[in-house]
Amino acid sequence: MQSPELVRLVVAILATLVFALGSQGAAAAEALTLWHSYRGAEEQALNQVLEDFANSHPETPVIALAIPYEVMASKLTTTIPRGNGPDLFIFAHERIGGWAESGLVTALDPYLQAGELAEFLPQTIPPLRFKGSLYALPLAFKSTALFRNTQLVPEAPASTDELLSMAARLSAEGRFGLAYQSDSFYFHAPWFFGFGGALFRNDAPIEYGGRAFTRSLEFVAQLQQYKVIPSEPTGALISSLFNQGKAAMVVSGPWFLGEIEDQVEFAVSPLPRVSATGLPASPFLTDEAVFVSAFSERQSAAVQLARHLTGRQSAIVRGNIGRQIVAHAAAWEDPLLRDDAVLSAFRAQLATTVAMDNRPAMRDVWEPTQLALKKILRGKASASEAAAAGAARHRAITRPLPEPAAPQLYLLLATLAVLGSLGLLLRWGAEVVRRGETASALRSWSWAGPATLATAILVFLPFAVGLVLAFFAHRQGDWTFVGLANFIDILAARSYGPTQPMSFYFALGVTLLWTVLNVALHLGIGLALALILNRATLRLRPIYRVLLILPWAVPNYITALIWKGLFHKQFGAINGFLEWLGLDAVSWFSSFGTAFFANLCTNVWLGFPFMMVICMGALQSIPSDLYEAAEMDGAGWFDQLRHVTLPLLRPALIPAVLLGTVWTFNSFNIVYLVSGGEPDGATEILISEAYRWAFTRREQYGYAAAYAVLIFLILLGWSALSARIARHAEANS
Repeated sequence: MQSPELVRLVVAILATLVFALGSQGAAAAEALTLWHSYRGAEEQALNQVLEDFANSHPETPVIALAIPYEVMASKLTTTIPRGNGPDLFIFAHERIGGWAESGLVTALDPYLQAGELAEFLPQTIPPLRFKGSLYALPLAFKSTALFRNTQLVPEAPASTDELLSMAARLSAEGRFGLAYQSDSFYFHAPWFFGFGGALFRNDAPIEYGGRAFTRSLEFVAQLQQYKVIPSEPTGALISSLFNQGKAAMVVSGPWFLGEIEDQVEFAVSPLPRVSATGLPASPFLTDEAVFVSAFSERQSAAVQLARHLTGRQSAIVRGNIGRQIVAHAAAWEDPLLRDDAVLSAFRAQLATTVAMDNRPAMRDVWEPTQLALKKILRGKASASEAAAAGAARHRAITRPLPEPAAPQLYLLLATLAVLGSLGLLLRWGAEVVRRGETASALRSWSWAGPATLATAILVFLPFAVGLVLAFFAHRQGDWTFVGLANFIDILAARSYGPTQPMSFYFALGVTLLWTVLNVALHLGIGLALALILNRATLRLRPIYRVLLILPWAVPNYITALIWKGLFHKQFGAINGFLEWLGLDAVSWFSSFGTAFFANLCTNVWLGFPFMMVICMGALQSIPSDLYEAAEMDGAGWFDQLRHVTLPLLRPALIPAVLLGTVWTFNSFNIVYLVSGGEPDGATEILISEAYRWAFTRREQYGYAAAYAVLIFLILLGWSALSARIARHAEANS
């Protein structure tokens, strides 16, 4: 084919592709995009509702995308302002305040007709308002209620005294009378409100020193003391206990329905009243609602779809197929919904729920209250001491932002740094030209350029962004330049003392201890096993090698979760073995020493195979005649190890130890998944502490970025020192 024809062919292909992409882009622009997190029956019901909408509104196509719930909020806050987010989305109501203040969602009042909101159950509308404006339409609502095994508890308890009486009888039979995630304030809320608690009576979401909170903590301590509830509860553990008949009653929400096995006979009832106050145990109410993006170019069509999703007929479909507790009042006239005992029980519970506050400050309640609950459940603190610890944690994570700083000096320094870098680059280029090496340099860059560019984009650019973020403070989508204030706050340990958890110095000490012990054990165990496996007389060596490498081959998060289960106080195999030996069970995550030991065991299990493989490879490279000569000179096993094996292993071990040190220093998964920082954040290392500040403490990204920069500087110093050590070892080898 001649070159003009080839050019025309290429142009034609490109034109076709551009036209096709443009057509698809136009089609996508005309369609409404809906984001949701439904799966299974709920997604099936949603698809049927959308199919009905497509039949009645063919001019408005809809693209529905399923987004994992745990990442939905972060994706919304990052994509919507950039025009890449959905036109409308389905999510819980508690983030309305932050989204409204950030301008992510649009107020729906101008689009609604008079009396339109009267179609919904009245309790589901107030949670969707923020500062007087309505920002969503309710699809369904969720709260906790009382699940009970009807063979064990035929009638629901009317009061907490009755519940405790039933639980005592069931405990005598070797069962738990009640099971729920007692260390979570979401599940603790019914007792808090039942003892007269309220949200935002003062500036803080919870009055930590108030009588209601301390009395609710005392009630939970009573449940733990009399073994009414299991220790260290998780969702999986509670489901297992209920399905096995070992837990008679469970406090959970509608999501628990999908975890109950078919053979279990159960019923759902509203929670009992608190006997001490006569008030009902009132769980949190969460609205599942449909929001319209403030950046949508077709808001009217999006509101029309939102109306359809929340309408009566759609609610009936979602209730019958998706098993949702729908918010549309008239939908409950449908016989299938009206006669559904489980769904009706949750609707009955609605009368005594307390809507979760949608102010951004509500997000500050979870970590401090969890801290207080875990302290009381461990039995090592009184209710007042646990409440005081929660109040102190709340003050730390809600500390005021640093004062804004003038950026001129920092801009000048940054400009000088950039100009200095350009000057060095130009100087290098001039030197290359002067020496006549231009062609060689261009050839070298043609080979190294793609890798350099990829490294710059994937490594250096994110590092530069993180470095810049460290000089800013973030709150509710707003960024404020604060200069070195984040570093000063961290290094001055202003929120907590240097010897207390949450301070940089405490976390640094834990990190150094963690790194030294892990690397030492990795190396010691790996070397010992390698020496054993290197013996020619050892039988079944290939089988042993495969078995010992398996811990390294299994994904570390799976291993971490397995080890966490092994260390469970009541159901862990390790405590089972201790009790078989006649020893007392250990609450592994209730003290720093035992929690650190649990983390250490897990990471050693994961890390020794790497060192073992390195040592085995290096051992096989040592000539056997060296050992024969040493043996002829009268050297025993230990002398051979000291004077032959270890010196020749050193060149291979030094890089492995240095690399293992860096890996262990930033070993986030094990700490996060095994101890979770317990107790009270004492086992957090620097990287996990930075994560907490970024993602669980009001998204303080600038503060977390400053932590990351300090971690980088520490590792940079260690790298420089290790390079010097490696050069010294190489010179002496």
